[in-house]
Amino acid sequence: MSQNKKTLLKYVLMMTLVILLSGNVLTAKTHITNGPIPRPEHPKPQFQRDTWLNLNGQWNFAFDFDFSGIEKSWPSKPSDLDKKISVPFCPESKMSGIEYMDFIPAVWYHRTFSVPQDWKDSRIFLHFGGVDYDCRAWVNGRLVGRHYGGAVSFSFEITDALRQGNNDLVVYAIDDVHSGVQPLGKQSTAQRPSGIRYTRVTGIWQTVWLEARPHSFIESVRVVPDLDNSCFYVTPVIERYRQDAIFKATLFSVEGKQVASVSSSSAGGVPVMLKMSKPKPWSPADPYLYKLKFELLDNNCTIDTVHSYAGLRKIHIENNKIYLNNRPIFLRFVLDQGYYPDGIWTAPTDEQLKADIERSLAVGFNGARLHQKVFEERFHYWADQLGYLTWGEFPDWGLGIVHRIDKPVSPQGILNLQCEWREVVMRDLNHPSIIAWTPFNETGDGARVDLEKHRQAIQETIDLTRALDPSRPVHDSSGHSHVDTDIYSVHDYEQDLDKFRQHYASLNPDQPDSIYRNDPDITAAYKGQPYIVAEYGGTYWTDEHSEKDPVDKYSLGNWGYGKNTKLFMDHLETLTTIMTNNPNVAGFCYTQLYDIEQEQNGIYTYDRKLKFNVERLRKIFGASAKIEE
Repeated sequence: MSQNKKTLLKYVLMMTLVILLSGNVLTAKTHITNGPIPRPEHPKPQFQRDTWLNLNGQWNFAFDFDFSGIEKSWPSKPSDLDKKISVPFCPESKMSGIEYMDFIPAVWYHRTFSVPQDWKDSRIFLHFGGVDYDCRAWVNGRLVGRHYGGAVSFSFEITDALRQGNNDLVVYAIDDVHSGVQPLGKQSTAQRPSGIRYTRVTGIWQTVWLEARPHSFIESVRVVPDLDNSCFYVTPVIERYRQDAIFKATLFSVEGKQVASVSSSSAGGVPVMLKMSKPKPWSPADPYLYKLKFELLDNNCTIDTVHSYAGLRKIHIENNKIYLNNRPIFLRFVLDQGYYPDGIWTAPTDEQLKADIERSLAVGFNGARLHQKVFEERFHYWADQLGYLTWGEFPDWGLGIVHRIDKPVSPQGILNLQCEWREVVMRDLNHPSIIAWTPFNETGDGARVDLEKHRQAIQETIDLTRALDPSRPVHDSSGHSHVDTDIYSVHDYEQDLDKFRQHYASLNPDQPDSIYRNDPDITAAYKGQPYIVAEYGGTYWTDEHSEKDPVDKYSLGNWGYGKNTKLFMDHLETLTTIMTNNPNVAGFCYTQLYDIEQEQNGIYTYDRKLKFNVERLRKIFGASAKIEE
């Protein structure tokens, strides 16, 4: 047996023992420093070439507290990077092997790589799943690109910077959480996490990888399902298009049988149609996914091949209801913030991404708000596979316009948000599981926000979103004040059951003044849109069954909304049935799926242990009252 195989076997046996002893993979305390590559799976399952190379694993690393790395010539001479880190885990995380929890203004990474011999005539691209926030990369001392944005994926072409044999890759990331111009999500701006703010994320936090492409290649493909006409509209973007090039799209059944095929010699940006005679829709009950193959042909020879998939589904709004595949659906959502005890923003394994969806489905939810974070593409892949509905959201907190405890609004901050939000929408718009876009959360506070700047920033972002993707509803801001929205939502953490019931007793889509609103003085009027209680519950509860009151929301220590009570399940059932029994409520979102650090209000603990009886939870959350799927 080779040494590599012995190492792999040893690692597998060790992790098996940890799982058996702990009952949950997330409780493993090992720091991955050697052995198998962490997160080895392809990071873009909906746009996948066979020619790729995973760069995760052990990298050299250094903090740069005084921003002196460039002056010290680290881009070309990174020998002073004296630490080791396990990529793709951020240095704040246990999985990184570092676990530094204080503020980190800047970080450096270095590793070497060799390009496979059969890539020698290709164009080579360096991909980052996510780097927070301002990222620059050098290959062999040559700057190959810079990207602003901590949440979304990006790539740089590095072909001209490569040399034979070993190549040096250096990455520099600046992360200023106090700038007021960086979208932060739930990252704490205080030294320690507290209340609803959690551990920070700095630098690389998703997979880094190389990809080989031909000189002319398929840059992207937009896939729009048309359920009513039994077809997909496919729009390619071709890099270095030539008149003799042919774009070919082939649709296959899940078993691999060809269903439809179409070819076009048109330039990129011109849609083609894949028509089906016996269409199979995608739905939560049956998440059927067609396989897709995209090819670029030159003189009848295939020069580029991309593998993908698509779901045939329709999402639209009629009056005050959301329709999936022309039938009204009640959204039974849960808040998922995408945090992991040992990886922070990064799931330790691909299986854990899938497992969080399965945990949610197991207790009766049919989808999630992916809250204050852009989830990685592998999560959306599993949501597509499992029939799990989501709203595509953005980590917009940190810019003043979006939350009352942030700094005043900055035009630069809004520009940063809009630029990155465009990248998010364009990256994820082919996923059938995403049924709405929500770029903001809890915007507005009349006492602190310039209302005209607030209105303008949101309206511009909504206009941008609708231009990028007219196929989905656009939800301007979850809860609080609305400007222009297809879905009208509120956040309601009222724990008094009588008061909570009274909020929705007179709800009527034909009577705009009948609704409960978070900010009635500054929010747009209700116009009969689907009305959703997009956050509720959040009740403090720990598995110790303590009767102690939770601490104040913005103090250190464990907390939640309301008091811990042994009658928690009765309380939860009443809150939920108030909404499910109301024909004018289109859905809910419970806070939250699992505890996160000091926030003790999950259905599961932070290490994903279930707190309550699963059958009763399924009965509570799975009830959809008068609106059926």
